[in-house]
Amino acid sequence: MTTDTRDFLGYGANPPDPRWPGGARVAVSFVVNVEEGAELSIIDGDERNEAVYEVTDEVKGGPDPCRDTHFEYGTRVGYHRIMRVLDAHGAPSTLNACGRAIQRSPWLAQDAVARGHEVACHGWRWERHAGMEEAHERATIARAVAAIRDACGTAPIGWHTRSAPSANTRRLLLEHGGFLYDSDAYSDDLPFFTRVGATRHLVLPYSFDTNDMHFHQGSQRFTTAAHFTEYCVDAYDALWEEGADHPRMLSIGLHLRMIGRAGRIAGLDRLLRHMRDKGGAWFARRDSIARHWIARFPEA
Repeated sequence: MTTDTRDFLGYGANPPDPRWPGGARVAVSFVVNVEEGAELSIIDGDERNEAVYEVTDEVKGGPDPCRDTHFEYGTRVGYHRIMRVLDAHGAPSTLNACGRAIQRSPWLAQDAVARGHEVACHGWRWERHAGMEEAHERATIARAVAAIRDACGTAPIGWHTRSAPSANTRRLLLEHGGFLYDSDAYSDDLPFFTRVGATRHLVLPYSFDTNDMHFHQGSQRFTTAAHFTEYCVDAYDALWEEGADHPRMLSIGLHLRMIGRAGRIAGLDRLLRHMRDKGGAWFARRDSIARHWIARFPEA
């Protein structure tokens, strides 16, 4: 990869009009990350324990039941709590699901599909792909897709790598086939097309700021449910104002073991209430946004 692959201009001052359904000003994409059971754990035969989670003390060289049970909370309790809130507001979401997590909790993917949510692929393990050897990455993609297909009956059409992808990831996704979009970019508030060889490929940017990850990872920028709500409300309101002339997309990242806690879930409910009351939102799965964008901007 060389510097001439980077795009510092994007759409510039005059982005395209996506004409979101219903004349919406903002396409709102809730992304529910399902990573529980895919994190590194010595008791699962991994090389080490996961170091990134709410409790900062890392156990090295042996099992870490403190960390393990923090992750287990996500599927045991957090998932059900988040689904109740999303369903109450009629907000479909996209599950960014690791293959190993879904292999261990196939009921979760099946329940999400039954509720009308999308299940996209978040890798096999909860790991970055940067520096991954190409043959290993190819096999990893195939294994993750197979796990989701086995649980859901259909293969995922969306992909998002934890943290950084490799230089080969996007090409390998197209080589595998079946992917309509990936979210391995953070560079815009609208989808955009890129070229992978001779193929036009759609990218739906993701966001790390409107994301409950800030309850964790040492920063604790969000310490209460109200902090999460306030930040995401401000983001929505700014995009809503811009959306009068230039409609946008807002991605909001959620995690089962993070926003799914009893002391935080009210933040999600308040956010959805605000968006509903203000109006102008199209709550959409990422595959719906992708299909809309492709139909709106067909290849010449």
